[in-house]
Amino acid sequence: MELELLIQEDENIRIDKYLASKLDGMTRVQIQNLIETNNIFVNGKNIKASYLLKAGDFIAINIPDPIPSEIKPEVIPLDVYYEDKDLIVVNKPSGMVVHPAAGNYEGTLVNALLYHCRDLSGIGGTLRPGIVHRIDKDTSGLLVACKNDFTHRALSRAFANKQVTRKYHALVHGLIDHNFGRIDAPIGRDPQNRKLMTVVEEGKEAVTNFQVLERFLEHTYLELALETGRTHQIRVHLKYIGYPVVGDPQYGLRRDKSPYGQFLHAETLGFIHPRTKKYLEWSAPLPNYFQEYLNNLRR
Repeated sequence: MELELLIQEDENIRIDKYLASKLDGMTRVQIQNLIETNNIFVNGKNIKASYLLKAGDFIAINIPDPIPSEIKPEVIPLDVYYEDKDLIVVNKPSGMVVHPAAGNYEGTLVNALLYHCRDLSGIGGTLRPGIVHRIDKDTSGLLVACKNDFTHRALSRAFANKQVTRKYHALVHGLIDHNFGRIDAPIGRDPQNRKLMTVVEEGKEAVTNFQVLERFLEHTYLELALETGRTHQIRVHLKYIGYPVVGDPQYGLRRDKSPYGQFLHAETLGFIHPRTKKYLEWSAPLPNYFQEYLNNLRR
C-alpha cells in the first residue's frame, strides 16, 4: 500500500511522531521500522526518524504487504482464558518462548497459537504473527495475541498509549521496608553485555510501581504495575534497587538457581476490546511451584 502526504505548514515535529498520529493503527515503532527499511521518503530522500517536518515537505510512504509466515503450527496445549474472532488471551507457562528466534524455532507460543487459531494477524512480521506484546521465557502469565490486523493495530496503540492494565507478582531477595514504591529509571542496552539490559542515563523511559504483599525472613512478595513496557523492565528495575527476583538467571544472585526460572508472574491483564469497546480484565493464579514456594516460606 502506498500513501502520499503534503505538509501544508511548519509542524516542527518529528516525522515518526507525526505519522504515528496520522496513520490509523500504525505505532511509532512501526513507523521507525519503515523509515529504517527505506519505505518512507521526504522530498524523494531518505530521512531519519528524528527529521522535523516543515511546510512543503512531500512524504511518500510504502507499507509492504505482510510476508507469509513459514512457522509451523504445533500441537501444544494452551491455557486459554478468553477467545473470540478478534483475539485470544492465554496463560503462558514458565519455560515457553513467546515467538521464534535464533535457537528457538519450535515449541514456542506462536507455534501453538498457529495450530489453535490458524488466523493470526500479519503485521507483527514473519516471526511474530499475532504478537502485540511478550513476556520473558521464564516468566509465566497472561498474554494477548491478535487474529486480524484491525485488532493488532488497535491494541498496539493501546499499549503505546499506556491504556492497558498489567500487574505482575514477584518474589525478591531482601526485605523492602516501605509498603509502596515507584521506580523511575531509564533502561537501555548494557554496554558491557549487549544481550542484557540495564539502567543507563541515555536509555528509554521506564517506570515500575510496586506494593508489598507479604514479607518473610529474607524475601519480599510484591505486586508490580507497569507504566511502560521495556525489555526485562521489572527484572532490571528490581536489580537496580537491590532486590533481584528470586531465580532470575540473568539479573539475579549468582548462587540463585531455580528449575522454574524467575519467580515472576504476569497476574493481571486488562484492556478495552477494540471492537466491542468494553473493558475486559483477567487474572491468572500463581503457578503451583510459585505458590508452594511461598507456602514453604510461610512455614
